[in-house]
Amino acid sequence: MNIVGIDIGGTKCAVILGQTDESGHTTNLCKKGLVTRDFPDPYQMIAQMQQELKVLLASHEVAIESVASIGISCGGPLDSVTGMILSPPNLPGWDKIPIVKLFVEEFGIPTFIQNDANACALAEWLMGAGRGTSNMIFLTFGTGMGAGLILNGKLYSGTNDLGGEAGHIRLAQTGPVGFGKAGSFEGFCSGGGIAQLSKSVVIEKLKNNDPVEFCPSLDMIDRIDARMVATAAQAGDPVANEIIGISAGYLGYGLSILIDILNPECIVIGSIYARNENLFKPVMEKIIQWEALEPAARVCTIKPAELGESVGDYAALGVAVYGNKN
Repeated sequence: MNIVGIDIGGTKCAVILGQTDESGHTTNLCKKGLVTRDFPDPYQMIAQMQQELKVLLASHEVAIESVASIGISCGGPLDSVTGMILSPPNLPGWDKIPIVKLFVEEFGIPTFIQNDANACALAEWLMGAGRGTSNMIFLTFGTGMGAGLILNGKLYSGTNDLGGEAGHIRLAQTGPVGFGKAGSFEGFCSGGGIAQLSKSVVIEKLKNNDPVEFCPSLDMIDRIDARMVATAAQAGDPVANEIIGISAGYLGYGLSILIDILNPECIVIGSIYARNENLFKPVMEKIIQWEALEPAARVCTIKPAELGESVGDYAALGVAVYGNKN
């Protein structure tokens, strides 16, 4: 079955042609990437994506009539029922854009849209680490902390596509800011949050004349990011490991809340966690043992995401697959 994915991001967009079989095995045949800022008008960008899709279909001798569905993955807010993009902060000017209607009118193919966290959850559930589960949580743990929920074998998006905003949960009264909230799950467990946390820890260390190998002077503070800290921690830097340990502890607290409330079979965590599982897992598991209900924690497996850097492509294709089945 031929399917199409449209991945829309603030930096780049992609049009993906794929195939899927009855078992759910999905293959990414080819894709065309576009730079978002090259098309400041959203309708111009959409027209270009539609044109690129026609080129991809023609170059692979795929008839438009053989495409079962189109899936669109885009940062929220959006309305998955009406197919409307509603002013995402990373897409200036994309205000009330009826993107599903535009694709249906152009191609006559069933078209579906989900926010990027839900789309990634679908991808990891259908094609990645969550295959075969009925109750799965996906956490992005990238630049921010997005989440997608698969409950009783279906995507749960909530009343107005805000289901699963786990990053907004406050875990402490003070701390790094995420989702506009100090001490939030996203604040402690995201790239941006780890950078904030690291700067505050390093400043305190340097003021006390404690050595920090990966940032030896205050004039280097602005260079600190999560990747730098993780690299230093993997190399055994004690300050970097202290910072990762704080993040890992709050990851354990956040996961314990999700385990107690949703009783999942599997929690799949992407990006920073997936690349540094060995740093986060020991502390995270210890906190879960203390905090979560034991019977619920016992049946929940926590896994790194499997789809890696290709998750955006498979996320859009996952929306196409899921929409076609439902």
